[in-house]
Amino acid sequence: MSTTPIPHLYRSLLRELRLASRLSRTKRNPAPIVQLRSLVASSSSAESLAKTFLETRDFLRASRIHGELLKRYNPIHGMSEEERIVATANRVGLNTPIEYKKE
Repeated sequence: MSTTPIPHLYRSLLRELRLASRLSRTKRNPAPIVQLRSLVASSSSAESLAKTFLETRDFLRASRIHGELLKRYNPIHGMSEEERIVATANRVGLNTPIEYKKE
């Protein structure tokens, strides 16, 4: 098992929660922090608590890195349907036609 002390794992887990959030500190939901504190208070084994913190931290880190890679290597990720069509057409050297709008 890991020899990393629990306070270090707790701080690294809080750091990953902060990096995963897009909101400022005052607008974040306090529920995850409250759950972590209750988990620490109700834990019977330091080893199981360390394992839970380690796995949760690794999951949050992998999710954050996956999102960053999606943004980097899939430039149309997160665009609306119209923006995606225009970007795809531009990528192959075409222009999308101007849509006719009845007035």
